Amino acid sequence: MPFRMPEEERKTSLGSGVIVGADGLVVTNNHVVERARQITVTTADRQKHRVTTVATDPVTDIAVLRIEGQNLSRLPWGDSARATVGEYVLAIGNPFQLNQTVTMGIISATGRSNVGIVDYEDFIQTDAAINPGNSGGPLLDSAGRLIGVNTQIASPSGASAGVGFAIPVDIVSRVVPEIIRYGRVIRPILGVEVWPDNVTSHFDLRGVWLREVPETSAAGKAGIHGTIVTRDGRIRQIGDLILKIEDLPTPGQNALLDALEKYKVGDEVKVTFLRDDQVGVVNIRLQAME
Repeated sequence: MPFRMPEEERKTSLGSGVIVGADGLVVTNNHVVERARQITVTTADRQKHRVTTVATDPVTDIAVLRIEGQNLSRLPWGDSARATVGEYVLAIGNPFQLNQTVTMGIISATGRSNVGIVDYEDFIQTDAAINPGNSGGPLLDSAGRLIGVNTQIASPSGASAGVGFAIPVDIVSRVVPEIIRYGRVIRPILGVEVWPDNVTSHFDLRGVWLREVPETSAAGKAGIHGTIVTRDGRIRQIGDLILKIEDLPTPGQNALLDALEKYKVGDEVKVTFLRDDQVGVVNIRLQAME
């Protein structure tokens, strides 16, 4: 089943957003604004506001806009970590240019990943109807608190099929301050190149198998090894297999990204790895993604 962005009609600039700051700070999706030549924000009172700044994070599909305005009404933040399957939620947006449309449903799943939408995936899945124009709009809990930003749907037709995804507000709250401060998100990394998950599973490995580890990288300085391949393509030395970051298992690349996303550049993390059937542990000080 294909995954679709509910913003396919770019000519009409369909999209939604969430005011999260009384001073005019708005959160929406990166894919709503990334190709826009001109952006206008219309609030619930039908007032149009000029956008003064735009900054984005394609990795999580989050964009931050600044609009002219003071004392604007904003949504209270909830706690997406406490969201549970079966909980009632509301999705608000601008589907088909029908402003302030509200749909209701339940949370179908939390922590949904490996969907193939963006690099970093930890979605709230909901059956609340999300249609073209809903992207960037809020997902609210039963108390009216923001717990997610609606982003995409799984649908064979492009219309809601009861499988929608929202970025948890806990991710939004981590990403937005960095976008505001730096204009982008500065992510921590180990400084390694990994083998694809399908290659790892072919060798019956359960973890993240390292392909290349530069000596000058954070992992290289800590003594982590990569794979050595001969000129004819044979593996002479198998690389280390990352098993855990702190207490978080890393059965694949997405899990590794998810684990690192919880830390900042300069943080020291405990990395558990497998080498020659022996489990080892090293502390690695995370470096910045260039």
